[in-house]
Amino acid sequence: MIPSILPTYARAPMSFVKGEGCWLIEADGRRFLDLGAGIAVNALGHAHPALVKTLSEQAQNLWHVSNLYQIPQQQALADKLVAESFADTVFFTNSGTESCELAVKMARKYWFEQGQSDRVELITFEGSFHGRSSAGIAAAGSEKMIKGFGPVLPGFVHLDWFDLDQVSAAITDKTAGVMIEPVQGEGGIRPLADSDLVALRALCDARGVLLILDEVQCGIGRTGRLFAHQWAGIEPDILLAAKGIGGGFPLGAVLASEKAASGMTAGTHGSTYGGNPLGCAVGCTVLEHIAAPEFLAEVNRKAGLFSQKLAGLIAGYPDVFEDLRGVGLMLGLKCRAANVDVVKAGYDMQVITVPAADNVIRLLPPLNITDAEIDEAILRLARAAEHLLASARKQ
Repeated sequence: MIPSILPTYARAPMSFVKGEGCWLIEADGRRFLDLGAGIAVNALGHAHPALVKTLSEQAQNLWHVSNLYQIPQQQALADKLVAESFADTVFFTNSGTESCELAVKMARKYWFEQGQSDRVELITFEGSFHGRSSAGIAAAGSEKMIKGFGPVLPGFVHLDWFDLDQVSAAITDKTAGVMIEPVQGEGGIRPLADSDLVALRALCDARGVLLILDEVQCGIGRTGRLFAHQWAGIEPDILLAAKGIGGGFPLGAVLASEKAASGMTAGTHGSTYGGNPLGCAVGCTVLEHIAAPEFLAEVNRKAGLFSQKLAGLIAGYPDVFEDLRGVGLMLGLKCRAANVDVVKAGYDMQVITVPAADNVIRLLPPLNITDAEIDEAILRLARAAEHLLASARKQ
C-alpha cells in the first residue's frame, strides 16, 4: 500500500527535531554535524537568531497579501539584490525550479518581442540540474530525469561539459541563449573555470545570444562571493537564485538586465506566493549578513582551511577518497568507495554529507561554520572512512 507521503525520496532513517547552527538534533538526543545544510539552503545554519527574530516579528504583522499590491519587504530585497549585482530588475519565486521556469520564458519572450519568434532554443550541458519541472528536466535532458515523463518539452540543445568550440558550433539562428551553472552541484561539484566563463560571455556577445546562469546552489555566498560568476568578472543577462537566499525559508529569485527582461510586461508571469512579506523579510536579513565584505572574507578563509584539512583526509584514506574539487564552501570529495556508502558511514558517525553524480559527496556546510566545527568535521569524516575500511575487512 502506498504511504501517505508520496515515496519519491529514499529517506535516511533520521528524524530531526531541532537545529542549532551547524548541528541537527535527533529525537533521541544525538547531535549530527550538518555538512549538507539542507542542500546548500541553510546558509546561516539552523535557527540563526537574526533570522528567527525577523521571521517572528514579520509573522506577527503580515504573512501574505499577493502580488496584486505593493509589498515593501519585496521592494527592499529587490533593491538590495540590484545594488549587489548586475541586475536591473528581480522577480521573486518560491524555489529554484520556479526560477528556471521564468528564466526560460524570459529568454524566449525577449526574442519574440525582437520579432525573432523562432529563437526558442536554449543550450544546456551534461550533468546539469535545473529543477524537476517540465522545463527543468527538459533542460537537463538526462535519461534519469526525463524517463517516463514524455513528451519532453522541446527547445533544448544538450552539450558535453564543457567545450567552448562545441558551444560555438551549436549556436544557430534558433538559439535564444546558453544556460549553465558556474559550479555544477548535482553533477558532482564541477566548477567552470573563470577563463571559460569569460570566453563564454564573449561568445554570447559575439553571436548575440543571452547568457543565463543558474546559481541556485552556487550563489548567495557559497563560493566566497555573493554570486559565483563574480569571480570571473563577467555579468550574465539572466540569473537564477534560490536555496541560500532565504536561509531555509522557501524563496527564490530571477535577476535580469533591463534588456533581457524587456519582454516581461504586466500579465506575462505571476506567482501567488512569490515575494510574500515573510520570505522577503527573511531574505533581507540573510543578505545583510552574507553580502557583508567581512562575512565573505571569512567564507574564503574557512574554505581555505577546510580544503587544506580535506587534502590531509584524502592522503590519510586513499582507499576511500580520491580527490577534492569545488570553490569556497561548495566542496566535493570524489570517492573511491561508493559515495552512498560513505554518506551512510557518515550517518553512523553523526556527520551529514550529500551524494552527487560522479561518485562525489558534497560538503555544503552553513557559511558560518566555525574553525572548531571544521576540525570536528574532519574527525568525523575520518571515523566514517575507518568504519568503511573496517567493514570491508570483515567481508
